Amino acid sequence: MIHPAQSLRTFIGSKNFEESTRFYQTLGFEVKKINPGFSLVKVSGNLCFYLQDYYQKDWCENCMLFLEVEQLDAYWEAVKILGLPEKFKGVKLSEIKKDDWGREFFLHDPAGNLWHFGEFFD
Repeated sequence: MIHPAQSLRTFIGSKNFEESTRFYQTLGFEVKKINPGFSLVKVSGNLCFYLQDYYQKDWCENCMLFLEVEQLDAYWEAVKILGLPEKFKGVKLSEIKKDDWGREFFLHDPAGNLWHFGEFFD
């Protein structure tokens, strides 16, 4: 039986918890500390994930999250203007790329977690 769901939250690691916290705050996400080394990061509404003070290179560098956004071009410009690669070691921001299903750009956080920001074709 399928039950109504309220949210789905993943856990991601951080190489340096304080730096990752600052990174996500700079990105415009709301970080709510739950315990030392463990925070709820709110993207918007019920779109959240957990950030933890735990790092395993293979795990973080293979972790991917996809965030669907409206107006990808405007979102990319807003992220680019933040200068995240200049402010945080290891952060990489790609250009927008077109694919068969839609368009996206990529952002690696300081621990190597890979974010896909995209929009689907109608």
